[in-house]
Amino acid sequence: MRRYGKHTDEDDIRSRPGRRGTRPRTHIRPKHEDAATGMVLTVDRGRLTCLVDGRTVVAMKARELGRKAAVVGDRVALVGDLSGKKDTLARIVRIEERSSVLRRTADDDDPYERVVVANADQLAIVTALADPEPRPRLIDRCLVAAYDGGLEPLLVLTKSDLSPPDKLLELYGDLDIPYVVTSREELENGDAADRVRELLDGRVTAFVGHSGVGKTTLVNALVPEERRRLTGHVNAVTGRGRHTTTSALALPLEAADGWVIDTPGVRSFGLAHVDPSRVIHAFPDLEPGTEDCPRACSHDEPDCALDAWVAQGHADPARLYSLRRLLATREPKEGD
Repeated sequence: MRRYGKHTDEDDIRSRPGRRGTRPRTHIRPKHEDAATGMVLTVDRGRLTCLVDGRTVVAMKARELGRKAAVVGDRVALVGDLSGKKDTLARIVRIEERSSVLRRTADDDDPYERVVVANADQLAIVTALADPEPRPRLIDRCLVAAYDGGLEPLLVLTKSDLSPPDKLLELYGDLDIPYVVTSREELENGDAADRVRELLDGRVTAFVGHSGVGKTTLVNALVPEERRRLTGHVNAVTGRGRHTTTSALALPLEAADGWVIDTPGVRSFGLAHVDPSRVIHAFPDLEPGTEDCPRACSHDEPDCALDAWVAQGHADPARLYSLRRLLATREPKEGD
């Protein structure tokens, strides 16, 4: 029985007086205890493709979630039409707690934080050894984002037939980061995919890298077209006939219990969301040397102990240079 006036309580549905045709409102949100659990595979203009009980379901975010956005890799609760049939639409009513988050900003001055991937176990940083030349500064930025977001890093070095990997591996040798080196021939004959797959089994791995390093080529080798069709995904094709990635995309690994998340090629990896005091955690070869630093050391001042640490041979000077460059870009500007 509906109650009005002084006999109503906060459990009752309330209507706004004097407004015709308005829906009753309630402060009680449904619990959706019967909602199905799914994984977000890709997001496209407000529509999210999710894997639910082995089939793909297109869904949109429920209004009750407000501005909270679901991203690729999120575990979500869905209600509505979960048949996966054409032109059907489900609703995402809950985003489960995340175990890890890969985040970036457009640049270091951009306050808008973008969550790229959720719940990934590791971050595969794909870098060509030549054509284009390797970019250690970008690798360092990806390492900062990985450690800060709770992901384990993995280095994937491509095009070893054009340049040896020794110099780059020496730069990161003290970090104990797993790595795999591949050549263009190995990418073409499938050997590279086989060796990389061994490091992905049983894990959710996000792949990042700038354009031209062979990232998407490697992902295509890891997840052939017939495997993609199982989840209804095929990469977009450019006018030149080359496969490219325009948005993050989760794909099931073939003959392995794991997932690959391909992300769009990046030109920069902003770290505006990372507290400067946490940047040092991405430099485990330098971090022990900070024990003798003065309090609140900026790591770029005359009394910084890291200069002596590097001079004693504990770390490569290029790593200290990279740390200081990162910290310099994270210093607040006047008026911030």
